[in-house]
Amino acid sequence: MKATVYNGNNSFSVIDKAIETPKNDEVRIKVAYTGVCGTDVHIYHGMMDKRVAIPQTIGHEMSGTIDAVGEDVSGYSIGEKVVVRPLDDRLVKASDKGYNHICAGLKFIGIDSPGSMQQYWNVPAFVLHKLQPETDLKLAALIEPLSVAVHDVKLSGLVAGETAVVLGGGPIGLLVALVAKNAGANVIVSEVNETRIKKAAECGLQAVNPTKTDIVELVKEQTEGRLADVVFEVAGVQPALDIMTELAGIRGRIVMVAIHGEKKPVDLFKFFWKELKLIGARVYEKEDYEKAIALITANELPFEKMITDVQPLSNIEQVFESIDNNPSGLKVLMDCQL
Repeated sequence: MKATVYNGNNSFSVIDKAIETPKNDEVRIKVAYTGVCGTDVHIYHGMMDKRVAIPQTIGHEMSGTIDAVGEDVSGYSIGEKVVVRPLDDRLVKASDKGYNHICAGLKFIGIDSPGSMQQYWNVPAFVLHKLQPETDLKLAALIEPLSVAVHDVKLSGLVAGETAVVLGGGPIGLLVALVAKNAGANVIVSEVNETRIKKAAECGLQAVNPTKTDIVELVKEQTEGRLADVVFEVAGVQPALDIMTELAGIRGRIVMVAIHGEKKPVDLFKFFWKELKLIGARVYEKEDYEKAIALITANELPFEKMITDVQPLSNIEQVFESIDNNPSGLKVLMDCQL
């Protein structure tokens, strides 16, 4: 079979390897599509070389069908459509308080262990989620990032009629915005990239460029001065941290979606003055995956507009080079059977 390998130094290679028999507690998946995640791009740039065991097959935003089932696995059959929730929580301890998705010993499949950018992939059966037979496998490759968005909106406590501002109109930002709008919120996306602003509009979202529009004044106008009930910080840049406390109204909630690898200044006075809440959000729980699967299955939101390119697995090197040269794109899928 064909598999891709990250070699370090901004380099991938495509290799031939034997198809492996699944262990007793595993299934083998014939991978249909794998989405390229921002984390995958960080790996490509060498930012995670201390964590990733080089050479390594990466990838975790995927869809596929079951190709073989281990002897001890029940409840799954060959040919069923599935996705993987790539969290190996087998090292969970009592001190983790039952929050397996963020347990201290959590291993992320596709980063800490081999991932889905290969034609066939063996995984523990406990990470599987079944799909309906009619589910589009291209759209199903969005379930993992959509689950992130579902988790973020859930933790925010957002309810219908509230106003939410999403700082950052990349793939996760737009998915957060779509989930928030689906929950009945008035949603405004803040994004500086004009191509992504147009894409947000195509998805039926209100999006503005904060370098051209005073977004604080805009939100005031649309809320009779109340400002935002919820702000999602998805951009991961200092200007977003600066504006998030300005945008949040009294007792507003700020959800930290972006990953900040270094300490950043934040206006803590605003937290005191307006009784704001800062909410950390990391990956997803099982219920978030099931909600994301239900949204994809219903296919009532414009998820297909999130997919801006589909490339064969054999083009992996060119795909990552293209992502570097085209920051306006959203979700690129790898066809793992080509």
